[in-house]
Amino acid sequence: MSPSTLSSALLAVAAITFVHAQPDPADPTPLVDKHYAYPSGIPYQVDYNTAAIRGPQVGYNICNSTTETQSSMCQTSFVNHIDDFCLWAPPQPNSTIGDTEGQEVAWCTKPGHGTRLIPAGALQGVQLIKTPNYIQIAGFIDQTQINIAADDYGGELDPHGADLRGNPLGGLMYSNAFPSNGGNNASYQQVIDWTNFMGGNGFCMKVCDPAGQNQQALCQNIYDRLGCAYNAPNNAQKGVFEVCEGDDMSPVGVYTTNGATSTYFQPPESLGPITTVPYTATPAPSSNCVTYASTALYSGQPTPTGATASSGASGAKSTSSSTSSSASPAKTGGAATMGVSLGAGLVGVVFAMVFLS
Repeated sequence: MSPSTLSSALLAVAAITFVHAQPDPADPTPLVDKHYAYPSGIPYQVDYNTAAIRGPQVGYNICNSTTETQSSMCQTSFVNHIDDFCLWAPPQPNSTIGDTEGQEVAWCTKPGHGTRLIPAGALQGVQLIKTPNYIQIAGFIDQTQINIAADDYGGELDPHGADLRGNPLGGLMYSNAFPSNGGNNASYQQVIDWTNFMGGNGFCMKVCDPAGQNQQALCQNIYDRLGCAYNAPNNAQKGVFEVCEGDDMSPVGVYTTNGATSTYFQPPESLGPITTVPYTATPAPSSNCVTYASTALYSGQPTPTGATASSGASGAKSTSSSTSSSASPAKTGGAATMGVSLGAGLVGVVFAMVFLS
């Protein structure tokens, strides 16, 4: 599609982001407008106003070795590398994302962030894609090990929400891995636009480079009912842990048919489950994929609770590969789950998680 056509489509997508947003009068500053240098500029709590409609955040943002336990309430998260990233998940066992979206805490793969740690073996396959403007991580997880109910299809966490205070409330995101960071792993940039889908024993996270292009469109938060399949198309496989280079995906909702560019917007929940979408999302082209053994990536993690999870990858290997954007889940044995979230906040919302297995 032409640059002008794409720009018009992106403007349409971005414009609708705030149509239904109603800032809380007690805390009218959107979370995306609260910027803090890491670590010196972070307050104890980003969202502390007790007069706000949803109350203050349940956790805190100053996290260090004194808070690094499996009961940590740290709400400062990171996406750096395949061996160093965090996911948002509930603080209490057997919870649903719909019921706890404002309360999620950071669960990380690596010690050192002052957060809870994802238990050993819970991650069952991870793909990280580095593109010119964002980092995307998708994969499989035993979600019961990070307090998500086994049968919850989950939903989206993002820095917006209906009141623009974010889900979770006060949740901050940082990265040291963007091209604009110049390879300085000791320097972190605050991620303003990001999205994280959790549930159905799968996850996807996309964080957009604050110095990149089309942040709001590439890390869009208005397609929460379409899940990872459309928000973060990927080639994650169980038992495979890989890092690839990739192209930027087309912004969610923007598609081309017979040379004509259109923009799809998800219908309101009042109309019931989404049964059809006018286009099929496919992963953007990727290349230079390097595969690792999970044992080489993750160490120092706590023992899982209950039934021991299997990582699905035991032997060390390193390979290079390339995938095409025309790959079809139907042709590659893709495993798809589609269902209704058990969370009260997501009743009637279809949450689609599509990964390759």
